[in-house]
Amino acid sequence: MNASYEWLKAFVPTDATPTALRDLLTAHTATVEDLVPLRTDLAPIVIARVVEAVRHPDSDHLWLTRVDAGGGELLDVVCGAPNVTAGKLYPFALVGTTMPSGIKIERRKIRGIVSNGMLCSAKELGLGENHDGILELELDAAPGTKFLSAMPVGDTRLVIDVGANRSDLQSHLGIARELAAITGVAWRLPAIPDLAPATPAARSAVGKGTTAGTDVRVDDNTHTRRYMAAVVRGVKIGPSADWLVKRLASVGLRSINNVVDATNYVLHELGQPIHAFDLAKLSGGVVVRRARAKEQIVTLDGVARALPSDAVVIADATRAHAVAGVMGGKDSEVTDATCDLLIEVASFDPKLTRAARRALALSTDASYRFERGVDPAVAPIALDRVVRLIVSLAGGSLADAPLDLALPVTKAVEITLRLTRTTQVLGVELPANDVRRYLEVAGFDLVSQSAGELRVRVPTWRDDVRGEIDLIEEVARFHGYNRFPDEIRPYRPSTTHDDPMWGVAHRVRRTLAGCGLHEARPMPFVAGADDTHVRVGNPLSETEAHLRGSVLVSLARRAEHNLAHRVGDVRLFEIGSVFRKTSAAMPVEELRVGIVLMGQRRPPHFSEPQPPNVDAWDVKAMAETVAGAAFPGATVNLVPAVGGQLWDIEVAGKTVGSAGSLVLDAPVWAAPAFGIEMSLSEVATESPAPHGRHNYSEAGARVPAGVGELAASGIAPTVHVRPFIGLPAMPAAEFDLALLVPQSLTVAAVERVMREAGGELLERLWLFDEYSGAGVSAGHRSLAWRLTFRHPERTLRDKEIDGRRAKILRELDEELHVRQRTS
Repeated sequence: MNASYEWLKAFVPTDATPTALRDLLTAHTATVEDLVPLRTDLAPIVIARVVEAVRHPDSDHLWLTRVDAGGGELLDVVCGAPNVTAGKLYPFALVGTTMPSGIKIERRKIRGIVSNGMLCSAKELGLGENHDGILELELDAAPGTKFLSAMPVGDTRLVIDVGANRSDLQSHLGIARELAAITGVAWRLPAIPDLAPATPAARSAVGKGTTAGTDVRVDDNTHTRRYMAAVVRGVKIGPSADWLVKRLASVGLRSINNVVDATNYVLHELGQPIHAFDLAKLSGGVVVRRARAKEQIVTLDGVARALPSDAVVIADATRAHAVAGVMGGKDSEVTDATCDLLIEVASFDPKLTRAARRALALSTDASYRFERGVDPAVAPIALDRVVRLIVSLAGGSLADAPLDLALPVTKAVEITLRLTRTTQVLGVELPANDVRRYLEVAGFDLVSQSAGELRVRVPTWRDDVRGEIDLIEEVARFHGYNRFPDEIRPYRPSTTHDDPMWGVAHRVRRTLAGCGLHEARPMPFVAGADDTHVRVGNPLSETEAHLRGSVLVSLARRAEHNLAHRVGDVRLFEIGSVFRKTSAAMPVEELRVGIVLMGQRRPPHFSEPQPPNVDAWDVKAMAETVAGAAFPGATVNLVPAVGGQLWDIEVAGKTVGSAGSLVLDAPVWAAPAFGIEMSLSEVATESPAPHGRHNYSEAGARVPAGVGELAASGIAPTVHVRPFIGLPAMPAAEFDLALLVPQSLTVAAVERVMREAGGELLERLWLFDEYSGAGVSAGHRSLAWRLTFRHPERTLRDKEIDGRRAKILRELDEELHVRQRTS
């Protein structure tokens, strides 16, 4: 769901920033996946600080400034604005930037002095008409910060991940209801410029009726919950008003014409799909019916489609003109010649809409909403809104009172909520008044209240609320999940014991993570080289249409991916299922652990710049370690294997896996690869501890004697808690610094200065070499560091890296008298 920040503010008046709204909705309603500033033309603009400003020697109105734009060096910039002041922040366009006007900023000479960029005014940024001076910024931001990150200019699109059960959130009205409930600010329909007067009340009928001389009939077998129609005569098709074009663009829609834009506006405002027919192209009235045998329609995209027999269509006396809830037809679309309109506002059956959409291989904004359910109660509001908007934009007038064909109104759902059950589920006791308030702000009407119970009526737009547990969820999310205590409580949520296999996998996972391996989570699908593989009935891709028979097959592909990116040190493991084909209908599923090791045995160090590679004995040690973790207390042996493997893994005399060489599609520089695969399903069933507590050690398995150099090198199965760090998306920039350091000065002191001078972009600092001897003065030693810089959002420029290098060397010289080694 795309929502406009400015549109939401028109519903719920608030001073909250887009970021604040994102956090509120994510915490209480649905995850906001992204904030998209719509002024992307300002993306290259950064914030800069004017460090110096003096008069140009050859001009009485130009200034010479030195600007800090975050690149590590000051830029000379010629500025003609009268309000430039040293120490202030301004928007700045670097050389190469394309301005909103289309002008490209270039390095140019002005009155004999080269200018490296431009300090920008509000007009140059498209933020106003003031061109007399540059835009002074009153904020706290570091030079080099993206202008859009620090200044919320223009509209912002909120990309909201709405679950299939929350059909009410597929509109700005639905999101506004949530914001109003969270903030306590009442929502209201946004004001529309020059909106026409309200329409008269619709005439209700059952099954069929007439409006403005047009007969309308709805067949019972279409299961249409509500169908409203209105006739507007005398419209003039043309372009939409600028405010409407911008509002539609804010949610990713392009303007078509004033009538279609009006229907799209109400769709995204209220969540009610609306269709406008050219009334002159409908003959003999309108009927909502099932499609006939071999019936066809040319949809709005110009494609002739054969209609499925269970599809619901909107037709006249001769042919179908729209697939109900999916897409309109080409024969009755609104064109520049259209004068009279039939406006349709309906609530179609979700199941029939989904079946028709899938059969026709179509997906539209309308079908997306109808499949999830459209609230029939919003139809009168939407019809009044769209008719008034069309009359305001395209002229004309409503020819007659609208027609309302609706199924009998069903009784609203009422649910009783027990406060004791609320306390039991949430783990805390909330006051009855708070529970009542949370439900009322969410739109639930209180029917009755007694000691320990509330009975509420579910609003029409919340068809996902069907039982007491749903009401408890409403209470929890409006109370705030972050407000619930996170300490361990003295009770279990369930009396069911943990699955023994979960405990085994937990021990193995913690042991391997403690050994420095990274866990992979690939999908269990493979190409399937022979008939022994199990084929998936409905595969995601025909290139991977089979279930794997080995975990190492998936890990080998991950290792090859690393090698393709020139990463040769690979330590991966996976705990996952493999599948074996049998004569039975369902395959046999088995839980296994797979491990891939290749590359250097341990990280490089200045005492050992080139560590040896992992060998067969390291793999044997790792196999003993993981087997000991999976089968604590059992006798583990590795015996020579027959065939391509080096060893078979035996536990208590039974073979459970193997360890050996792994064949990869690898470049010539790659080190040998080794793989381990072991079944965890062979573990004997463990007796669960009382109250579901685990009967295994949290610290992992024992380490067998003689685990080899891998464990001896310090990579022991000790458990460490590691915070999650996302994988970098931008490339790193590296350079080496060789420094002459006094013997009395510690490495830690040098690294402290380097980190401070390197700033937040310095990702890694690695000492890889130490040298004393010829060429190094007495009392000193030569230390070499490798520095890695990375920006989280963009590729670093050479000038930025050079600037950081110069700053580091300058700070080292000034603070520690440490200089770069030149020979």
